[in-house]
Amino acid sequence: MGTCMSNIAMRIGEVAERAGVTTRTLRYYEEVGLVTPSSHSSGGSRRYSETDYARVLRIRELQAVMGFNLDEIRELLDAGDRIDKLRAEYRAGVSPRRTAEIVQEATRLNARTQAQVIAKIGVLQLYLDELQADSNKYDKFARQHSLDMKRGS
Repeated sequence: MGTCMSNIAMRIGEVAERAGVTTRTLRYYEEVGLVTPSSHSSGGSRRYSETDYARVLRIRELQAVMGFNLDEIRELLDAGDRIDKLRAEYRAGVSPRRTAEIVQEATRLNARTQAQVIAKIGVLQLYLDELQADSNKYDKFARQHSLDMKRGS
């Protein structure tokens, strides 16, 4: 992976293989508006940039690791896309008033995204708390019944 692929337009199969998904999944992501290929070949085949590939990885991460559903992922990605547009607008040069509006909107979007992640963490924490409570019950039961609970016994 040492080569820079930022300007290389990858075919759908290449992106699917690199991301560990199927081409059908990529087509579905496109259908529901999560990712759009940067370009198409003269024959109409999808071509993905390195940025598109990174977006597919983010979708997979949000789905597999964080447990967000596709609607939640769309909302998170839309917020990130909007922040990117605000950043570009600011860098192009804006009035002090518009700068304040941009910062205010970016702050609001970031807070909403944080709230979604915190809610997901809360659900995971509740589940972990349940597992730990069960573990404590098992330990107490084992002590009450003088059971040897060493691993492998």
